[in-house]
Formats: sequence, structure tokens, C-alpha cells
Amino acid sequence: MSAVSVEERRHWMGVLARAGAGRIRERLGAVPPLPAHVRLRGPEIGLSMLRGRAGGDGAPFNLGEMTVTRCAVRLEDGTVGHAYLAGRDLPGAELAAVLDAALQDPARRPGLMDAVVTPLAAEQAEAKASMARKAAATRVRFLTMANMR
Repeated sequence: MSAVSVEERRHWMGVLARAGAGRIRERLGAVPPLPAHVRLRGPEIGLSMLRGRAGGDGAPFNLGEMTVTRCAVRLEDGTVGHAYLAGRDLPGAELAAVLDAALQDPARRPGLMDAVVTPLAAEQAEAKASMARKAAATRVRFLTMANMR
């Protein structure tokens, strides 16, 4: 197997983690079936402690806990895939872990990237841009304060 760069893997894992089981399943209809896998861990739900820093560079402090779903799988060829998702999406974590393992195979990667990851990434980018446009429309500019300085 050819090595996958850290940035490539980080990209597809992030896209899959944000997508959810429903969106992933819709996209999987356009590709051959995923390879058989064995669960190594989970999918299981747990908590993760969120850390913060006052002012971005102050001393770290515990901000609170967040629900996280994780899963690890192994394909028949021995490739291991992992997934961590915010929330309680058990099927989504397993699908993301299987896709992570399948995307590490250079023969499967182009088809899965074109049919699943790239369209999901485009949807997520559009949703983010739409939210940014809505937020920008509500921006208040205090011109009198800006002119006084």
C-alpha cells in the first residue's frame, strides 16, 4: 500500500466525522460495496473533556465535557480504520471507520474520494459559507465609535 499523507487522511476523516450516517449512506450508493470488516472497538459512546485557555494563551482549564462516539475496525487485508465523531451517531462512526480503512487502499481511494468525500466536503463548505453570509448580514458597525479614534 502506498503511504497516505497526514493531511489527506486528516481531510477525509474530518469530512466523514461531520457528515453523519445518513449523508454517508446516500453517497455510498454510487460505489461498489465496502469491504468486509471486523470491529476492533465499538462503536461506543463516551465523554471527552474539552479544555480551554483564557484569552487563547492563558493557563488551560477544563471547559466541560462533550459526547463523542468512536469506532475502530480492521478490513480483511489488515488495514485499520478509526473514527471519532461529536455526538451519538453509532452507525456514522462505524461507516466513517470503514471508509477510513478503505480510503487507505490506493486502488479504492480515487473512486471513494470522487463519489463520497469530495461531494460531502463541497456540501459542508457551502453550509459553512451560507452560515457565514447569514452572520455577516447581522453584523453591527458602530461608525461613531470608529470615527472617534
